Amino acid sequence: MKVVAVDGPGGAGKSSVSRALAARLGWSHLDTGAFYRAATLAVLRAGIDPDDASAVAALVAGLKFRQERASMFLDGEDVSEEIRTREVTAAVSIVSAHREVRRTLVRHQRQWVAAHPGPVVVEGRDIGSVVFPDADLKIWLMASSAERARRRAAETGEPVSAVAADLARRDEADSNRDASPQKPAADAIWVDTTNLAIDSVVERILAMIEPSGEVLPHPG
Repeated sequence: MKVVAVDGPGGAGKSSVSRALAARLGWSHLDTGAFYRAATLAVLRAGIDPDDASAVAALVAGLKFRQERASMFLDGEDVSEEIRTREVTAAVSIVSAHREVRRTLVRHQRQWVAAHPGPVVVEGRDIGSVVFPDADLKIWLMASSAERARRRAAETGEPVSAVAADLARRDEADSNRDASPQKPAADAIWVDTTNLAIDSVVERILAMIEPSGEVLPHPG
C-alpha cells in the first residue's frame, strides 16, 4: 500500500493540496483533522470540559467515526459542517492534546486506510511522524504566518488579526503537546506554499511520483 503523508500547520494548504493531489492521482484521501474535530464536537455536545482528559477519553473511546469522500460522520450523523464552527475550532487543540484521545483516533485512522484498497493521500499534523512513519512520501507544507492568516480569514470571513492570533495559539498548543507534537518528520520534503497556487504545489509533489504511482527516490 502506498501512503503519501501531507503535514503542516493550519493555513499552509494541507486540505486543498491533499484533496487536489488525491484527485489527480485517482487515490483515496483521508483528512485526519476531521476525526479530531468530530471528537471535539461530541465533547462540546456532551457538556464535558475539554480539559478533563479522563472524561474526554472515555467519551471518545465509545464514538463511531466514518469518513466518506469529503463528509465526516459521527455515530452515523453527517457532521461535516458542524465540525467547522468557531466553537469546535477553539476547543479542538485541547481535545486533540490528550494522549488517550490521540491513541484512539490514530487507531481509527489506520483502520480507515487498511480498509481502503489501493494508495491513499493522508493529511494532518503528525501523519509522517506518528500515524504513518513508514509513508512512501512525506510532505511538510509551510507558509509565512501572514499568508496563513490571510488564507484562513478569506475562508472564515473573520478579521485577519483574530485569525492570526488563533493560528499562533494553535501552533503553540500543537507543537508543545506531550502526545505526538506537531513537527515535520526527519525525512519529510518541505514545500513553502507562501507564493504558490494550489496547482503549482500539486505539480511539485506529482513530480516526485511516477505515472505508475511509484514514489521516486528522494533525499531523507
